[in-house]
Amino acid sequence: MSAWRKILADSITDPAELPKSLRIDPGSPTAVTSVYPMRINPYYLGLIKRPGDPIWRQAVPDPLELQDRVCFEDPLGEEELSRVPNLVHKYPDRALFLVHSSCAMYCRFCTRKRKVGTERLRISPDTMRGAFDYLARTPAIRDVLVSGGDPLLLDDDRLEWILTELRKIPSVEIIRIGSRVPCTLPMRVTERLVKMLKKFHPLFLNTHFNHPDEITPDAAVACNRLADAGIPLGCQTVLLKGVNNDAAIIKKLMNGLLHIRVKPYYIFQGDMSRGTDHFRTPIGEGLEIMRSLVGRISGPAIPKFVVDLPGGGGKVDLSSGSPQGTAGVWTFKSYLGQICSYLDPA
Repeated sequence: MSAWRKILADSITDPAELPKSLRIDPGSPTAVTSVYPMRINPYYLGLIKRPGDPIWRQAVPDPLELQDRVCFEDPLGEEELSRVPNLVHKYPDRALFLVHSSCAMYCRFCTRKRKVGTERLRISPDTMRGAFDYLARTPAIRDVLVSGGDPLLLDDDRLEWILTELRKIPSVEIIRIGSRVPCTLPMRVTERLVKMLKKFHPLFLNTHFNHPDEITPDAAVACNRLADAGIPLGCQTVLLKGVNNDAAIIKKLMNGLLHIRVKPYYIFQGDMSRGTDHFRTPIGEGLEIMRSLVGRISGPAIPKFVVDLPGGGGKVDLSSGSPQGTAGVWTFKSYLGQICSYLDPA
């Protein structure tokens, strides 16, 4: 068994398995895991300093997940936008391809927490064939984002097969991989994996760091390996209450990402995903944080602040212009001209 698979196999999947020093109420999170699974691998567990800290909050189940009566099971309308299973065709020239059902750590704020790590996200030879067939007969799609779950948890050979099949489709020009592995299980980014990935250029990878404490020497090694292979790296941070909704933390995080050769790409306003309402911050708070960055850190370190509109309306850049909200309801026009609303947390 490879080293990274051994680490993954030793993951904690039950709150009762947490070290006593990291428990607040040993019994309360157990009901959560029957609905939303838990996985904390030993590497990521080692980043937690104390109960309630920013790393702990991202990884440890919280009873508040079951008290959310505001958000939606499928906030981005992905199921309705899936012409075939596990392939989301939202934008005319892009598609989201879900190729793996699990992650190295189950983030408590996950957009797809309704199904990641559960039987509700089923990936089979039939669904894979259906996705490849759809892409082949839809030449308007020139950019495919390979995601999941986390595609880098696949064996090298399986991931290589998927990338090879995508490269057989003439209309697919760009392949992107969405993976939190460089942050949550960086030892998975082996030299063998990187040697394989570099055969599929133009290939991009967007990863996901939310707090400066996640930028470790191991994470730096993983990101540098990918960058040395010519794979451009971007980061999609999520603004999370109690984790990073602080200008000083965001500034330190953005500068730290550049240091490990990762371009800050997006800061996402939290999606309205069922079970995540306690993480969401008001849009106005995010705008203040963005204003605090301008002129105080270098341009390459400043990401776009975006909201992915409920119902599949797509992303809107909140950093440009002055979005307006009344009584906590923000109204936007999608790229298709549709009117979509986002509800600030109470």
